Amino acid sequence: MMGQSKADGVTNDNGDAGELPDLTASAPAPEPAPSVAESKATAAAAEGGYHRDRLLASIALALGLGLALALPFALRAGAEFFLPVTAALVIAIALVPPLEWLERRGVPSGLAAFFCLIFFLGIANVAIAAIVVPASNWVSLLPQRLGRIRTTVRPLVDVYSSLNRSINEMANTIALHKAAHARTVTIETPNSLLSLLTTSAPFAIIQIFFAMLVIYFFLAGWTRARRHTITSRATFDSAMTLARVIQDVVDATSRYIATITTINVTLGLIVAGAVYLLGLPTPLMWGGLVALLNYVPYLGPIAAAALLGLGGLMTFADPWAAAMPPLIFVGLHLIEANIVTPMIVGRKLTLSPLLILVALSFWGWVWGTVGAVLAVPLLIIIHTVLDTAGRPDIAGFLFERGTLAGRAKKDWDGANSAVDRVGSVP
Repeated sequence: MMGQSKADGVTNDNGDAGELPDLTASAPAPEPAPSVAESKATAAAAEGGYHRDRLLASIALALGLGLALALPFALRAGAEFFLPVTAALVIAIALVPPLEWLERRGVPSGLAAFFCLIFFLGIANVAIAAIVVPASNWVSLLPQRLGRIRTTVRPLVDVYSSLNRSINEMANTIALHKAAHARTVTIETPNSLLSLLTTSAPFAIIQIFFAMLVIYFFLAGWTRARRHTITSRATFDSAMTLARVIQDVVDATSRYIATITTINVTLGLIVAGAVYLLGLPTPLMWGGLVALLNYVPYLGPIAAAALLGLGGLMTFADPWAAAMPPLIFVGLHLIEANIVTPMIVGRKLTLSPLLILVALSFWGWVWGTVGAVLAVPLLIIIHTVLDTAGRPDIAGFLFERGTLAGRAKKDWDGANSAVDRVGSVP
């Protein structure tokens, strides 16, 4: 019968019987199962490697904690060197985008770096001329305007007159009690302040000149140094990771500084126009102070409102008129801080307010006012590096027997998106 199969063959369409193909002949031979000894050796090697990684992670964690404890004191003790270098590097990173824009149009690196430095110095000189010179005049007028300030705030002072009288009586009692133990104190003449300024001014000029040199040479060698740093990596993955870290740091820092500068200058111009309409002298100085102090989150606006209040008291005799400049600024700052800045900056950069406060207190303690201004840019740089290169998994090391091997935020984002895609498949 056609198509009938037999025990040792198959009938074809012509009725001829054919042999079945040997399917087992071409199948690969199964690999021999590892022996018990080999399995134990592999497990022992893996366990040994795990303990070695844990030991190295413990050493790295201990060294990191020691460095974190010693670094603030080293930075504070060496502020004469570290402060201008750090400030210059932050400014140079912010100037990298215009440098690359000039280089793409055929401008040599050295000349492009010189143009960027001249651009920065021009902005700094305009700010100094608009703020420092009028501010010195206001400081010289302060002793003459103290009588007007007392007259303006007299209604507020009268409310607390009884409390002040009690405090004065208590102070007089304490002073009479200690009169028998009084000591003669010799007060130095104010010429010591002049000598201090005379001795410190040349050093400050040297620091500024050193910072300008750091900015220029950083920018002049930026493209070449970045190319060499990336191409000298041993593997392609490490080169790409390093390139991504460098690019993300430059983009985040320059974007933040450019955006915040635009917001602060706009706020300063609005405040300058408002105080000009109120009749407050030197409105550009007040706008410049607002723009400059607004770089310091939380504390800067408070100082700006206090200075505007002092300027109002020195200018207007009416308490309500004197209160208008700080009140207008506070209203504008609330709009800027709660609506404008989150809408513009919050889409691209989100920092915890707690981290900002800690950074402000830390860098302010280390380097003073300049450190407070540099706090947020430095926090952005550190935050971007850790997000791109990967954070050490300290919690996993302490509680999950990990090895401090963290993953970059972008890797976690990619993994999470992959999980979401897999979970969405029916």
